[in-house]
Amino acid sequence: MSNHTVTLILGDGTGPELAAAARLTIDAALRTTPGAGVIEWLPCEAGVDIMDKYGTPMPESTIESVRKSDATLKAPITTPIGTGFRSVNVLLRQTLDLYACLRPCKSYAGVRSRYKDIDLVIVRENTEDLYAGVEFAKGADETAKLVEFINSIATDKKIKTNPRTTGVSIKPISVENTERIVKFAFEYARKNGRKKVTYIHKANIMKHTDGLFKEVAEQVASQYPDIESEERLIDNMCMQLVQKPELYDVLVLPNLYGDILSDLAAGLVGGLGVAPGANIGASGAVFEATHGSAPKYKNLNKVNPTAVILSGMLMLKHLGEVEAANRLEQAVAAVIAEGKDVTYDLKADRDDPSAVGTKEMAQAIVSKLEQ
Repeated sequence: MSNHTVTLILGDGTGPELAAAARLTIDAALRTTPGAGVIEWLPCEAGVDIMDKYGTPMPESTIESVRKSDATLKAPITTPIGTGFRSVNVLLRQTLDLYACLRPCKSYAGVRSRYKDIDLVIVRENTEDLYAGVEFAKGADETAKLVEFINSIATDKKIKTNPRTTGVSIKPISVENTERIVKFAFEYARKNGRKKVTYIHKANIMKHTDGLFKEVAEQVASQYPDIESEERLIDNMCMQLVQKPELYDVLVLPNLYGDILSDLAAGLVGGLGVAPGANIGASGAVFEATHGSAPKYKNLNKVNPTAVILSGMLMLKHLGEVEAANRLEQAVAAVIAEGKDVTYDLKADRDDPSAVGTKEMAQAIVSKLEQ
């Protein structure tokens, strides 16, 4: 039996409700699994609700707790669109070098979808690409100078816009970060009995960034002769997933493409409500649902806890509690398949009055574990 220290970031909006549901079910999975360990939970604050108190959505005390813990489970946090603070997710990834974003997308009986038997894993590079946030605002002196400089050194590729009305983003792709994310994907495939890794790019257009990603991915793939590998262009990959997702297994991508494709893959299995996620680095791991905080449903005991609970399942595997993790996933799948004690979005009719709340669905999962 092992003891694990886990930081629980409560989030904002519906985050605290979802965090409570996940904690309840994770503890039940460990308690009902012979020989399983125990989690010491360290609840921490983050999000828009604490901005006035700390002047930041992510206090240093929370970051320090994440650093010291064996793992972190994070409930959803609001990210303002266009204005306000940058994403707390991006802050954590960059501060703690959580370079690998892991997003499994798996079909569960009882979840509405046009597809069946989907079992994909998206591995997304987390630290560079356009999401590195190296941007220059329209109208800034440095932006105008940058555009003029680009035009001066690339006469055959002039930016045909006014330097004063142009925003600029920089897209860094490095050998080192590409190598470690592609290795992560192949190691994950090998460890989990996966058969194929597809590396995805747009090297036909962006030859010195995506071209580098493709080149390094090919080199890494040659080191794993036991795992099938192939390449795809990102636009073609989107079409392929819609047409014939059964042909794919583990997908590894640069940051921006990975973000977009992980939502597409989640759509194949019924949406973000059943899509767990993890951000993993050499010295830390943060597990979280891929959906937002749905602040309009705050304190209504209404939202679906599945994605956060399944993120907890991934966390248990990371902590070495594989049997407890498998039992938790089986309990979640059983409750969804029965369709009785599920939230409104998992009902055939979203207005079904028999839909239960967040707490009640979590308790139904606990009851399955206790059987």
